[in-house]
Amino acid sequence: MKMQLGEIASAISAQNDTSAWNEIEVSSVAFDSRHLSSGALFVPLEGERDGHEFVQNAIKNGAVATLWKADHGDAPADLPVLVVEDPLTALQALSQHYLLKINPKVVAVTGSNGKTTTKDMVAAILSSQFNVTKTMDNFNNEIGVPVTILSMEPNTEVLVIEMGMDRPGQLDFLSRLVEPDVAIITMIGEAHIEFFGTRDKIADAKMEITHGLKDDGTFIYDGDEPLLVERAKKVSQRKQTFGRQKTDGMYALNVKGTDTQTSFTASEWPDQEMTVPMIGDYNVNNALAALSVAKLYRISPQASAEAFTHLNLTENRAEWVDGSAGERILSDVYNSNPTAVKEVMAAFSKVATDGERRVVLGDMLELGEQSDSLHAGLASAIDPNFVQDVYLVGPHMKALYEALQSKLAVAHLHLYTTDEQAKLITQLKKDINSTDIVLIKGSHGIHLENVLTALQ
Repeated sequence: MKMQLGEIASAISAQNDTSAWNEIEVSSVAFDSRHLSSGALFVPLEGERDGHEFVQNAIKNGAVATLWKADHGDAPADLPVLVVEDPLTALQALSQHYLLKINPKVVAVTGSNGKTTTKDMVAAILSSQFNVTKTMDNFNNEIGVPVTILSMEPNTEVLVIEMGMDRPGQLDFLSRLVEPDVAIITMIGEAHIEFFGTRDKIADAKMEITHGLKDDGTFIYDGDEPLLVERAKKVSQRKQTFGRQKTDGMYALNVKGTDTQTSFTASEWPDQEMTVPMIGDYNVNNALAALSVAKLYRISPQASAEAFTHLNLTENRAEWVDGSAGERILSDVYNSNPTAVKEVMAAFSKVATDGERRVVLGDMLELGEQSDSLHAGLASAIDPNFVQDVYLVGPHMKALYEALQSKLAVAHLHLYTTDEQAKLITQLKKDINSTDIVLIKGSHGIHLENVLTALQ
């Protein structure tokens, strides 16, 4: 990004006279004063702390200008200031201005599971032919999407944007902000059911991603999900489905996998084997969604297959790492929900080992009143013939602990509170042998990444 301050002031309707600073060049935008580069525009947002408190720190770290909320009194005198009604709204307006200026094709991705992996796959395939910018990390909300847009280089031809949600209306706003050329819904699960109550309402909220879809755009969705099939009938734009049925526009054949990769062929190109470097055939659907984009943008099956072999995946999503005792650890500590746990458990249970299979599960958050029953429901995914020891962390995991007592001996079933991680780590280090494999999965708020680090 490169823009002069005068252009920015105009784009966000700054309330003060900025003419003295119009020629100042801004090369990036940041809302965290600790992580900005020289030439940045600082955006002070209000959260647990008020970002206006950190303007001086932003100056020290290279900010050349700052936004300033009009009701916050006197602005700093030692830095060019753009006064606005609300810095977040101004950030969003600036991102929309920049998006129109660069004018890339936009592929937007959402879903209860798989949206980050699908985003990574789509970006990898499109990068074989285009200059692509994609969402980094979890920058997928009202702040992250504008920051991602503003991170684009001027030569960006395709923007692959991930969109998250935790309430109705959120995807409507984000979709209208970016006006995607392609909108993808990976699947409907129970994630965030606390805020929606039912899967039907989750599906309604996910469909908001189509609200800003361009008139000549394409909606790509899971054709095996009745909730989406029914709602897609109201979408007037072109539609493309993926899934496991022959009625889908893109379906999988010859699926097979190992503990490190999954291979399949797609109905569109049955002679070209596709291999993704990820465990679990549930990732095949993510790949099919990405291949639907490849077909739309005329990327060859050979180029798509090559892109899959060099995926740059976001960290901590079902990746194997080595433990200090020589064990192999399947780390999936970024997020968790019932569908995702069952899917990764099915894949993990098939991994060959000369030792024990040990599973560490943390609470699944944002499940609301159904939380305990959904946690208890995970018992069906844990087969004592394939999983020898289970370690559970969090108050809601007590429901699963009780459900497993008839399946696992007490010596192989462990329950910890969220503040007992040290005790859990000590037990794991005592139990784990070099031939074991370990799965660690939980919602990010449980911070099982600390357990992972301790085992490494």
